[in-house]
Amino acid sequence: MTRNVESAAEDLAADLAALRKDVAGLAETMGELVQHQTKAAGRSVSETVGEARNKIESAAADAQAGVRAAGAEIATSIERNPLTAVMISFGIGLALGMLSRSRG
Repeated sequence: MTRNVESAAEDLAADLAALRKDVAGLAETMGELVQHQTKAAGRSVSETVGEARNKIESAAADAQAGVRAAGAEIATSIERNPLTAVMISFGIGLALGMLSRSRG
């Protein structure tokens, strides 16, 4: 009977050692999985930020081109009709002067 107890104790010790080894392997695998998921999430965020930056740069370039085109159109209009441009400027100045005049 003593032999059976010793044998059972040895089997239990071997099972515990195997269990420890399995738990250590599982912990290592989980660590690697978390590391891979973190890297994948980082790449995804980086790609999204890059796409957003490209869209913003494109929108800024479009806006800048629109402003340049509008400026060129205004300059051309002023060159074609200088008297009209002077009258419009005079009217805007007069209106701003009347608005800024104190009412007291």
